[in-house]
Amino acid sequence: MVSLVTGGAGFIGSHVVDSLVEMGHQVVVLDDLSGGFVENLNKKAIFIKGDICDYPILENIFVKYKFDFVYHLAAYAAEGLSHFIKRFNYNNNLIGSVNLINQSVINKIKCFVFTSSIAVYGKNQLPMTEDIIPMPEDSYGIAKFAVEQELKITKDMFGLNYIIFRPHNVYGERQNIGDKYRNVIGIFMNQILQNKPLTVFGDGEQSRAFSYIADVAPVIAKSVKNKDAYNQIFNIGADKPYTINQLISVIKKVMDKEVQIRYLDPRNEVKHAYSSHEKLKKYFDYNPIWSLEEGVRKMAEWVKKHGAKKTKDFKNIEITEKLPKVWLQN
Repeated sequence: MVSLVTGGAGFIGSHVVDSLVEMGHQVVVLDDLSGGFVENLNKKAIFIKGDICDYPILENIFVKYKFDFVYHLAAYAAEGLSHFIKRFNYNNNLIGSVNLINQSVINKIKCFVFTSSIAVYGKNQLPMTEDIIPMPEDSYGIAKFAVEQELKITKDMFGLNYIIFRPHNVYGERQNIGDKYRNVIGIFMNQILQNKPLTVFGDGEQSRAFSYIADVAPVIAKSVKNKDAYNQIFNIGADKPYTINQLISVIKKVMDKEVQIRYLDPRNEVKHAYSSHEKLKKYFDYNPIWSLEEGVRKMAEWVKKHGAKKTKDFKNIEITEKLPKVWLQN
């Protein structure tokens, strides 16, 4: 089997690549390294530096490698920031995805595996289930939902099989802790390493179910082996939600450090978001085994080994009105 993994030098993508290599797949990684790192790459994978918005590159590699499967994980997954980078968001997360879908139809891909997000649900009933109507609250969620809809109509029109996963708040080794706009666990650990106060939007009582990477990536990789899962949508991640304040307690314990907490003005975000995984368990042998403390401890070991990362400002903010002050460029 030959598989393309977009974003395969990134966090979740690189772990999916590892699982595919273990399964015996020949893996081609396409990544522009805007959020990924060369050191994340599996040495057995073929690496091509490129952007999914560069259509000629896609045309060339689809013809050259004759992929069986496409795993599409390339994205800029900053929900809060997406309000302020709308054009960038839709170009990267929607148009780039359509480029891949086009090439998958033309080249008769057996199955297109897409990592969407529970951001598609927005403010909805809890726990979020796959049968409720998505109502995304941010531009990132809108883009992800649009790709889901595109995959459905492409299946109806051209027969392209797909599997959609909606992961949430995934954390673990290889996460880019230097990105100040997303991935709260990484942000907190990076702040602790730099002896900075932890910055929390609002009162810290917003809740999420934080999902350790080892409970997520292998399922995504192996999904194409289950034909019953084709043309289905699955939530994937941890079952138990925690507030940000509870998360901070766990991180402080694991990092063995007392830190100050700096509460900021609340931002426009969904207050509580966690999903049901009953459907996933019906189709896959899915039983997440990592507790929050165990997963955070594993990540902390990796973070301490690699050290703090300098944060970078996003250079192409399109709207500055109502942009949180902590995100303002220097």
